[in-house]
Amino acid sequence: MSVVGMTIAAEGNPTRERAVANRWARLARPALGLLLPVAAALLWETIVRMGWASGRLAPPPSVIFATFVDLARTGELQRNTLVTLARVAAGFGIGVVIATVLGAAAGYSPLVRRLLDPSLQALRAIPSIAWVPLFILWLGIFEASKVTLIAVGVFFPVYLGLMGAIQSVDRKLVEVGRTFRLSDVAMVRRILLPAVLPAYVISLRSGLGLGWMFVVAAELMGASEGLGYLLIDGQELGKPAEIIAAIVAFAIVGKSTDWLIALTAAPFLRWEDVVR
Repeated sequence: MSVVGMTIAAEGNPTRERAVANRWARLARPALGLLLPVAAALLWETIVRMGWASGRLAPPPSVIFATFVDLARTGELQRNTLVTLARVAAGFGIGVVIATVLGAAAGYSPLVRRLLDPSLQALRAIPSIAWVPLFILWLGIFEASKVTLIAVGVFFPVYLGLMGAIQSVDRKLVEVGRTFRLSDVAMVRRILLPAVLPAYVISLRSGLGLGWMFVVAAELMGASEGLGYLLIDGQELGKPAEIIAAIVAFAIVGKSTDWLIALTAAPFLRWEDVVR
């Protein structure tokens, strides 16, 4: 090895050291996010074990974990989670497709916006629970009514977010496109789509969050399977540990799907020059 090579080896490779540091930083971010819930769980476990609280109505994490293990051992946890996940996926897909079409049309065309937006904004103000008896009457208590209710919850944040994002596109960018005589398709692909994509991803995540909220109301409509069914089962049988286990399962699966959207969208947003 030459003198120069020995010197570089002795000093270390800055690029490699930076890559290792970035890898550790990526691993530390999820761990940092777990710090608060883990600390809260340990605190409550300590309070119950010290006898400062009975833990009857709010069981400690050890009891909830044991309930998780029991539900997983019988297969009940996996089955009900998959059923709820399938309902949310179906409702989310339907709601996103309709909201994207109408939101893009309303954002791009003032005529469509004046025609559709007042009615849709009025419908948005209706509480989710108010749709339940109507959907049961129209669609029955089976999957169609549940998926439709979830789609309604997903629709409004995606529609509103996309329409607002299109309307917020910098006028100068549109004028540049017109100066270069871009067609409508080229205008959408080269100017509008990159400009609205960050806000659209946020609206998708917001819609997904509402979808998980609406699935609880949907599964109260006579469901015999799903995480919402576990909630009702725990209430009727007086099992607070099962209720909290179902709530924790909602949180874990909901956060995982939100992370999946963010991960999928990340390669399309690498061009953003924003503060991280």
